[in-house]
Amino acid sequence: MKNIKYFISFLSFILLLSSCEKDNYEFGDIVAPTNLTITPEIVGKDASNPYGDGTGVVNITAKADNAISYKFIYNGVEKVVPSGYQPYTFGNTGINKYTITVIANGRGGISSSATIEFEVLVLYTPPAELVTLLTANSSRTWRIKAEGNNHFGLGPVGGAIITEWYGAPANSKANTGMYDDRFTFNANGTFSHDTGVDGTVFGRKILIEELNGPGGVADGADILQYPYASYSGQYILTAPNSVETITLTGLGFIGYYIGGNHQYRIFKRENDEIVLSTADGNNEFEWWFVIVPAE
Repeated sequence: MKNIKYFISFLSFILLLSSCEKDNYEFGDIVAPTNLTITPEIVGKDASNPYGDGTGVVNITAKADNAISYKFIYNGVEKVVPSGYQPYTFGNTGINKYTITVIANGRGGISSSATIEFEVLVLYTPPAELVTLLTANSSRTWRIKAEGNNHFGLGPVGGAIITEWYGAPANSKANTGMYDDRFTFNANGTFSHDTGVDGTVFGRKILIEELNGPGGVADGADILQYPYASYSGQYILTAPNSVETITLTGLGFIGYYIGGNHQYRIFKRENDEIVLSTADGNNEFEWWFVIVPAE
């Protein structure tokens, strides 16, 4: 009986060793990323405009040999960017210096990092009526207008017709985790997203995984009731090509998480109602949202 026990133990050891060897073989070589370069494209920069055209838009591109993903860090906010391309919009009026750190991730968690600094010109000052509408000159909280038809929907990227391809009927997304969310804009440039008593949000399949949460409920191309804690960040008001735009920092979003550049163009604003739209991270659809004051 003792010999049988020894034989079983020895056989288990051999099987474990074989499994480990197979795993190591499938994982491949662990190679640290090298030759990391970070290139800032300051929009509108030329010999006459060394700090850009005043929009504050900078497109950052990172490249490294043997990198499988990149992490961008600005002002303490981290964002994983597999492609290595990330646009930023800066809102501090005048010429200001900014610092961006990029971490190139390789296999097995090996990484390399680099930091760049650049100066950008911002000329835009948002109109007083927009600031008053958005913040009540102090703080104002908004919600998705669930009770209205076409309060959420989609259309072609860059489209000019609200919810051209699909508009949600009133209260039709009650089971998604979106309607109890609250979005607060403060006059000092800070933004907060309260994900409600259920602590869940609504988003697009695959893209919502950027939030690094535990799952949610799959429903076709949507993810419902995705657990996500309330958070705070910043927002910036700009007007690229004369289009008023709200840019949320980090992973900030309104209504439905779709990744992308987190820039929401203000398509219409009147009578305490704002219509917003933004393209998703796949550049597949333009998503539309109607928000109204929560109070």
